[in-house]
Amino acid sequence: MIIKKFLGKTEQEAIENAKKELGANVVVMNVKNVKRKGLFGFLKPQMKEVTVALEEENTNTDTVSAEMKAAVSAINNVVVSSMNNAQGAATEAQSAVKPQNAAKTQIIPEEVAEKKDNNALEEKLDSLQSLLEQQLQKPEPEKEKQEEEEVSETDMFMQLLHTTMLDNEVDEKYAEQVIDEIEKINKPNTPFDYALANTYQKMILKFGKPIGISPSEKGVKVVFFIGPTGVGKTTTIAKIASKFRVDEKKKIALLTADTYRIAAAEQLRTYANILEVPFRVIYTVEEMEQALVDFKDYDYIFVDTAGHSHQNQAQKETMSKFIHSVDDMVEKEVFLVLSATTKYKDLVSIADAYKEISDYKLIFTKLDETTTLGNLLNLKLYTGASLSYVTCGQNVPDDIEDFNPQKTVKRLLGGKN
Repeated sequence: MIIKKFLGKTEQEAIENAKKELGANVVVMNVKNVKRKGLFGFLKPQMKEVTVALEEENTNTDTVSAEMKAAVSAINNVVVSSMNNAQGAATEAQSAVKPQNAAKTQIIPEEVAEKKDNNALEEKLDSLQSLLEQQLQKPEPEKEKQEEEEVSETDMFMQLLHTTMLDNEVDEKYAEQVIDEIEKINKPNTPFDYALANTYQKMILKFGKPIGISPSEKGVKVVFFIGPTGVGKTTTIAKIASKFRVDEKKKIALLTADTYRIAAAEQLRTYANILEVPFRVIYTVEEMEQALVDFKDYDYIFVDTAGHSHQNQAQKETMSKFIHSVDDMVEKEVFLVLSATTKYKDLVSIADAYKEISDYKLIFTKLDETTTLGNLLNLKLYTGASLSYVTCGQNVPDDIEDFNPQKTVKRLLGGKN
């Protein structure tokens, strides 16, 4: 496995530098700000340092690089802590989990918790090299003893990994799928950190690269937002519209086909007035087609659709007509907006119902209202749809960001943001 660091003025530039040298299949393991070198480096803007990994077919587990181990050290802290405090439990796996669950109930000042979490990975990156050198200098009998301990720790880790994913509401089918894939990769005497690194990388690959709204190759791009009531579609549209209008200086028009809720239309109208963009309520397919003509010179048309029960067949048919009325006229994208607080069984039912209407990408809202993110992985694996954006509050336009697989996997494995 190849591990390297790359610098750039922005995160994207650093990633592009990595892809130029190692290829497009690199996996981003860590991103941090670094000061520029030189006497007056502190006066210049900080650079972005990206640590990437590229898996090779014949990687020797005895030569796993320090950066790969360090990339998952924040999770390692959780696992090791659970193991060290496991006395008095019925089984090793149960005793490893209890301290972790207990840790979650501790009241920690927010600033201290954030600082500790942000520094954990950096501390390991700085110290792991010297630790490895010390291990290599140990007498052979001690090294053999260490290997036996690591096998035991790895077995405990696999049990703890399974329990942790279930605690984060990852569906058992997908949790077992991850465990099976990691166990197939692990070889006899696989070091604990190597198993942890494999898990981290494989779960990131399962989420895949986030795909947001892309510009049209020619003409205007129409973007439909669909989803059940109460998930925050209208607010999400306002956040995305603000991003494109203010940050990217794009020409935006806002439409709503939600004629069932007057409040939703007025809310979007208010956002349109703030952003100084056109707004229109559409009632028929003909009005939708006329809007395409009127705004043909714009970059994007964002369309808010009516939130309704996914079991309402009549409303589903009406929505389908609106969405497919533009097929032969312009490029379109469809985003299914879902709440991270919804039960997985209901998410499956919703996803199936909207799949009958159109293919879609996924947006998850209300991440700030849940402590578990398992549904993001569940629905990604169930639908195969790409994740695009996540929201974590009501503030427009701040509380939205591109989906971050690294951050999400860290949460799923017991870490914190």
